[in-house]
This record gives sequence, structure tokens and C-alpha cells, in this order.
Amino acid sequence: MTESSGFEAVLKRDRSIVAAGLISITALAWLYTVHLAWMMDGMDMSMAMPRAQAWGAVELLLVFVMWMVMMIAMMTPTAAPMILLFAAVNRKRRERNSPFTPTAVFAAGYLLAWVGFSAAATLAQWRLQEAFLLSPAGVSTRTRLGGGILIAAGVFQWLPWKSACLRHCRSPLSFLTTQWKDGTGGALLMGLKHGGYCTGCCWALMALLFVGGVMNLLWIAGLTIFVLLEKVLPRGEMIGKIAGAGLAVGGVWLLLGG
Repeated sequence: MTESSGFEAVLKRDRSIVAAGLISITALAWLYTVHLAWMMDGMDMSMAMPRAQAWGAVELLLVFVMWMVMMIAMMTPTAAPMILLFAAVNRKRRERNSPFTPTAVFAAGYLLAWVGFSAAATLAQWRLQEAFLLSPAGVSTRTRLGGGILIAAGVFQWLPWKSACLRHCRSPLSFLTTQWKDGTGGALLMGLKHGGYCTGCCWALMALLFVGGVMNLLWIAGLTIFVLLEKVLPRGEMIGKIAGAGLAVGGVWLLLGG
């Protein structure tokens, strides 16, 4: 076996290990999310979600865990191309005697950004349910709220902030080339920074869960697929803008009592 073919075999092995890890994390997160959704479909809401009033530390923690696991289920597949590329670049640098950091550190940094978003979403859900603007299932109970979220998410798809963040998500090689930092701390910061771009790109789309239902599996799956397509398709940015226009129109239609 030549040196080149041996290195390719190592890269393939690394890719398989990382891919298996990402699939396992995603599958476990989806299993938990589906489990919660089925609990709610069975009307066991007292166990799955807190009531509209009297949230305590336990309720906050349960909802935070729900959001965190749901974000892992939704966003890990969309980050897979970046994480796999990081693993390949990391291996090539190791072959040149550069410092090596486990790919899990980069992935942890990425997911840490979504943990922060989950905390913010938990607080938002708490306040909205206290104001009786959300049902215990996390569905908007007011036309103005639902329509406003749809319009805001649609408009956001056209903003420069969205385009700038999406550009980083769609160009993993460019991100790694310009943002690379050595060491464990560097990999964690890189993952956190990329997760920050991803959060900045997708937070408004995630807010749509308050319209369709925080535990609505169709909405969760649909948003996951949409975010993935927006990131990987050649015309993904334009698809996002077209979808944004549709969201805004839908919001206006809802506000007008359509």
C-alpha cells in the first residue's frame, strides 16, 4: 500500500467514525423528541410540558432540556458537512505534525451555541405561557402573535444579517481556512463561532415552532429539512428568500383573518 492510499484509508476511517457518531447523536435526540411528542398526543401534558402558570425551577429545567435536545436533533444533521470537513482537515494537519484536537471538541462548541439559544427559547416560552399567549403545547393562542412571528421570520430571510450568517454556513471550507485555531481551546472556539453563525442564520426559523407547535413533529422535521436544503443546495439562499416571502404573505393573511 502506497503512502497516499494509506492516508486515504485513514481519512475514510475517520469520516466513518465521525459520521457514525453524528448519526448516533441525532438518532438519540430524535428518539427523545418523538417520545415527548407522543406523550403530548396522548394528552399526558402534565408530564411533558408545564402548565401555563406557576413555572418553577423544575419546569424551567424540563423545558430547557426539551429545547436543547430538540435543537441537537434538528441542527446536528445540518452541521454534518462542516464537522466532517473539520475532521478531514484536522487529520491532514496531524499528518504534517500540527496539533491534533478531537473532532468532538469542535462539535461540542457548535452545539454549545444552540444550548445558549435553547436557554433563550425556554425563557421566551415561559413568559409567553405566563401571558397566556401560548398553549401548554407551545402553540400560539393569539392570531396577532402567530401572524407577527410569520411576518418577522419571512422578513428576516431577506435581511443582510441573514445572508451574512448563511454565507458562513454554506462555505465550510472558507470558514475553516479563515478561522482556524490550533489546540483544544481553538477548536472549541471555532465550533462556538460557527454555531453562532448558524444560530444567527436560523433563530427566526426556530421561532416558527411557536406558531405550529413546539412539539409538532411535522414542523420540526420540515424546518430541519428546510435548513439543510438552504445550506447545501446551489440556490439555497434564493430558496430561503422565496420561502421568506411566502412566510410574510402567510402572516399577513393570518392577521387579516384569512
